[in-house]
Amino acid sequence: MASVIGKVLNGMVTRGVLEIVQPDGTVDRFGRPEAGFPEIRVRLADDSVGRQLLLDPRLGAAEAFMDGRLIIERGDIMQMIQLLRSNRPWERGGTLFKEHRFRTLAKKVVSRIDQVNQQVRSKSNVAHHYDISNDLYRLFLDQRMQYSCAYWTRDGMTLDEAQEAKLAHIAAKLALAPGQTVLDIGCGWGGMAIYLAQNFDVRVTGITLSEEQLGLARERAKDAGVADKVSFELVDYRDLARRGTPFDRIVSVGMFEHVGRPQFKDFFRAVTGLLKDDGVMLLHTIGRMGPPGSTDAFTRKYIFPGGYIPALSETVAASEPFRIIASDVETLRLHYAKTLRAWYANCVSQREAIVALFDERFYRMWTFYLAGATASFEYGGMCNYQVQYIRQRHAAPLTRAYMETGEAALLGTSGPGQA
Repeated sequence: MASVIGKVLNGMVTRGVLEIVQPDGTVDRFGRPEAGFPEIRVRLADDSVGRQLLLDPRLGAAEAFMDGRLIIERGDIMQMIQLLRSNRPWERGGTLFKEHRFRTLAKKVVSRIDQVNQQVRSKSNVAHHYDISNDLYRLFLDQRMQYSCAYWTRDGMTLDEAQEAKLAHIAAKLALAPGQTVLDIGCGWGGMAIYLAQNFDVRVTGITLSEEQLGLARERAKDAGVADKVSFELVDYRDLARRGTPFDRIVSVGMFEHVGRPQFKDFFRAVTGLLKDDGVMLLHTIGRMGPPGSTDAFTRKYIFPGGYIPALSETVAASEPFRIIASDVETLRLHYAKTLRAWYANCVSQREAIVALFDERFYRMWTFYLAGATASFEYGGMCNYQVQYIRQRHAAPLTRAYMETGEAALLGTSGPGQA
């Protein structure tokens, strides 16, 4: 078993150092020291760890780490995953583990079945991740509790500053005018809706499927003094579309990843019906820089059941039948990696509090999730897309200058920042 793992790692790790301490005490060393690449030492508690790694490297490593049977003796989980992924960057055609064609096909089939995200299942999938505890999210998010990619416009920004910059960046793309109505699909804890109500003369409706988020969003709107301009509902976007009341603007941040590929067209059918003819929509989503793929077993099982990260081609193709125009597309490449590193650091600093809320296994699972996601944005094929949609070609200004001007005004700067 050790020899098989050794053959895999020998070709995988060439920059930086990975030491594997086998259950019998023997030590295998892979790679060589190099500036910028971590040096990691890992102990396998028993022979079953090796079998797990061979059967499903990602899920096997995650569960062995969660159970305390994959023990990191030098470095941490963030550095270990960084070491592995940085040796196989996406730009060079790298992938962590080559899989047999049959296993790849099987994973795609399982992933697609898991994405049949009917409305009843949608609510339970959302609850799996977002209804675990508002107290957890308070421990590592910014003050506005934005659980999505921040926007890092300069060096030395804090997480709060970067999240505020994200809100301004998105608001500017909405080209808001006084008296307009705004729909926030997947409103989270209300950060975006409250921000828009505080900075514009608009009325905002936020919708979510998370009961935990709904209660706190309403409380936060009241505390912010904008409860008369913001309302929140526990409703599926498909049910809202059946009411037939359109909005001037629609914004959706970090929600499209939960729709599931089979429902992409249903989503765009709904939002097209919810958007006025001269309306503007801004869709912010995690995306794949390459072709369509599948959701890994760890993410499906522990993090986002029913979720799927879309390729840009899938997103645009799903919107095309509904005569809605993708008027502006921006790719955020490393912004989420910086955001995830900030969340990870906060979780590490709040380890005792997280363990007290849940247990040690949950803490390991959560940090594995954040570390793996970080590596996907730093070296893998993940990014963020912001796609602006309009129903009429005259609905938005002809150039992007209004975005930069509006963003600068909201942030109190003289011009756009540089990421």
